[in-house]
Amino acid sequence: MQERIQEFVIAALAEMKYDVDGITGDTDLGPAGLDLESLALAELSVQVEDEFGVKFEAEEMETTALMTLDQFTADVARRIAATATTGTAA
Repeated sequence: MQERIQEFVIAALAEMKYDVDGITGDTDLGPAGLDLESLALAELSVQVEDEFGVKFEAEEMETTALMTLDQFTADVARRIAATATTGTAA
């Protein structure tokens, strides 16, 4: 599941006109890596929410900016599993 999420995220970033050449699981989403700004993080989160049925809160964007791609996709996978377990968006 995490690989599918990662492929989706990379495709979404490419669609958002970010350079995804050389991106790895260790690439930071924030200033140390892809340098996604808050609006880009919000747009990515909305796309992930729509695709995978998970929910992010606005105050989580700062934490998300500090994650690597692997950490973000693991977090999304955890939310998907929690949603499947409880039947509500996590």
